[in-house]
Amino acid sequence: MRKLKGRERRHRSIRRKIAGTAEKPRLSVFRSSKNLYAQLVDDLRGRTLLSFATNAPDFKKKVGYGGNKKAARFLGEEMAKRAAAKGFAKVVFDRGGYRFHGRVKEFADAARKNGMAF
Repeated sequence: MRKLKGRERRHRSIRRKIAGTAEKPRLSVFRSSKNLYAQLVDDLRGRTLLSFATNAPDFKKKVGYGGNKKAARFLGEEMAKRAAAKGFAKVVFDRGGYRFHGRVKEFADAARKNGMAF
């Protein structure tokens, strides 16, 4: 319980400093034990512009288990491709209070490699 409260506190601290707009949305990441979720958010209008997760049916067919680095890398690649198709190249990265390592780092590196700038 203490770990969760610490992550939520760190996330609030991060969110005070960053916000997404329609031109430069916030790329938010949520990590559970079995899956990884990512979404592009316009905080000014309070809308989710694009979302994708490792538990999506088309993702499960290609990768299978969604709770490892391989799945995070694939999710980053797919998210970058879908964002580029919708016209989003620059984003603000929100790591969700998680440390920038492991699955979160794999996701971010793959998204950068495939054209996202943050």
